Amino acid sequence: MGKVITAKRKENEVEQSHTYIKTYILFPSGVMGLLAMVVGIVALVYQLIIDTYDEWTFAKSSLLIFSGIVLGWSQTRYHRYILAKYPGFFASRMKSSAVRRVNRQKKQPVEVQPDHPGRVLMPVLYLLGMAGLIGLSAWCYSSGSLDYMAAFFLPWAGFFWGKLFTWHKVIPPTGPSGKK
Repeated sequence: MGKVITAKRKENEVEQSHTYIKTYILFPSGVMGLLAMVVGIVALVYQLIIDTYDEWTFAKSSLLIFSGIVLGWSQTRYHRYILAKYPGFFASRMKSSAVRRVNRQKKQPVEVQPDHPGRVLMPVLYLLGMAGLIGLSAWCYSSGSLDYMAAFFLPWAGFFWGKLFTWHKVIPPTGPSGKK
């Protein structure tokens, strides 16, 4: 009987993890990616209108989008590893986000922490990735080929859309009836 209960609990953890990912990763990534892409494209159209669009503008904007996609893909690969090895991590985040502020003061659930080699390097890698995107944006803007709005928003559009489309195969979207 213990195996049935344990299997049901694992299934519930995976389901809660998927709910957390859909709510707190996929939905914001879709919205932020759309907003960043619209602002970046409008800035490129503005450059086209004022006649400062050239072949370097196309090359550097493509580089920015591609570098954002690579960074979003790599972050999602890490999150997929966490989901596969430690499904309770995202499930515990879902549980803690569902608890109201009043109840949090009484007792907080113990959060599952992933324990894998290289875990201490992950914050450093996140900071290096963000610094890389911002540095690349600054370089593209300072070279004069891109407007500052396009230079800033295009890599983030690639980042959020890279995350969104990388999760698409793992967690399929639900239909109107809520079924997969």
